[in-house]
Amino acid sequence: MPSFEVTGGKKLSGSINPQGAKNEALQILSAVLLTPEKVTITNIPDILDVNMLIELLADMNVKVERPQRDTCIFQADDINLDYLHSEAFRKKSGQLRGSVMFAGPLLARFRKAFIPKPGGDKIGRRRLDTHIIGFEKLGAEFTYHAEDGFFHLNAPNLKGTNLLLDEPSVTGTANIILAAVMAKGTTTIYNAACEPYVQQLCRMLTRMGARIQGIGSNLLTIEGVDYLGGTEHRMLPDMIEIGSFIGLAAMTQSDITIRNVGLENLGVIPDKFRQLGIHMNFVGDDIHVPAQDVYEIQTFLDGSVLTIYDHPWPGFTPDLLSIVLVVATQARGSVLIHQKMFESRLFFVDKLIDMGAQIILCDPHRAAVIGLGREQQLRGITMSSPDIRAGVSLLIAALSAEGKSTIQNIEQIDRGYQHIDERLRALGADIKRI
Repeated sequence: MPSFEVTGGKKLSGSINPQGAKNEALQILSAVLLTPEKVTITNIPDILDVNMLIELLADMNVKVERPQRDTCIFQADDINLDYLHSEAFRKKSGQLRGSVMFAGPLLARFRKAFIPKPGGDKIGRRRLDTHIIGFEKLGAEFTYHAEDGFFHLNAPNLKGTNLLLDEPSVTGTANIILAAVMAKGTTTIYNAACEPYVQQLCRMLTRMGARIQGIGSNLLTIEGVDYLGGTEHRMLPDMIEIGSFIGLAAMTQSDITIRNVGLENLGVIPDKFRQLGIHMNFVGDDIHVPAQDVYEIQTFLDGSVLTIYDHPWPGFTPDLLSIVLVVATQARGSVLIHQKMFESRLFFVDKLIDMGAQIILCDPHRAAVIGLGREQQLRGITMSSPDIRAGVSLLIAALSAEGKSTIQNIEQIDRGYQHIDERLRALGADIKRI
């Protein structure tokens, strides 16, 4: 199994372009199943999870042309529905949580779908209830067959309905949208997720002929149509990778420019890094992070310790809390990191503590970080990547640490960050894939 060997303590410099958004890709690629016409997608991230989803589409007999690594032309005019109930599909799709996104478009177009038990990150319980309850209210019948390991969904009469989601799940909202766009009648989704990725999906579907109102809000109204056509779509830059690069620049005292970030879609992300004391300049659609010797964590107006927590959009994304936590270890000051959504995402802090960080893990959801203010440099160790975001956080820590670090299980990092070692070497990092 490959590992990263990292020699830290080097200042980086240069510019870097963020990849296409991973979390958008899983929804957008699933949407190609809604039409027999050609759909062209650009700015596709060249990462393990996305490439596996494209392979699954090809296995389903979707025609796939890839003229460039970031561009695919899909045509789902001859889907093999039998494959969706095969052992091969169960094994392959079970490794990838994003495969659950196939259910919505398959229900919409073919009135049946199969969902294997989901795979993906081991970051805590990630329930499918929002998806399934939404499908059932649209008229789908749901049963679990233990003998084949699939959730079976059948919807001969998919009808619009009024939905109040119990949580603003991004994938749950997207999956319900994908089903509702071809249901009979009108569907309203209240407490819908309104992340830029969901907005992107709605705009793509609208160009295909869907009728969706309320895009960007938490109340969506969808009038079902009988047919959707082809379209072209370009994915947003990955906001999680952009945040990761901001944190990397601060931790390594580097001067880095992040190009073409889509500033209008970043929400509060720049503000949260400013609260850690990180300086940024915005030039056009670029973010320039100048080299800083020290960055100081702000306090609340009454002088109390800053708390940074995740929240549904337009709040702070949970995918960047791991990055914020590791960046805080070398800041001056203290911060409480509160990870509300996933109960296992903070367990990687034991590796940071081994590197010399001052962190108190209060419980599975909260960690208090006492910044070292660079008075004591982190030290290199051997560690393993537990999930995508924690893996990159550990990589950032290793790049700032004294000595050599080895990061194992880097397949987790490859699932979310394309050619990250090559791109970091271009900035001057000492990182080798071994």
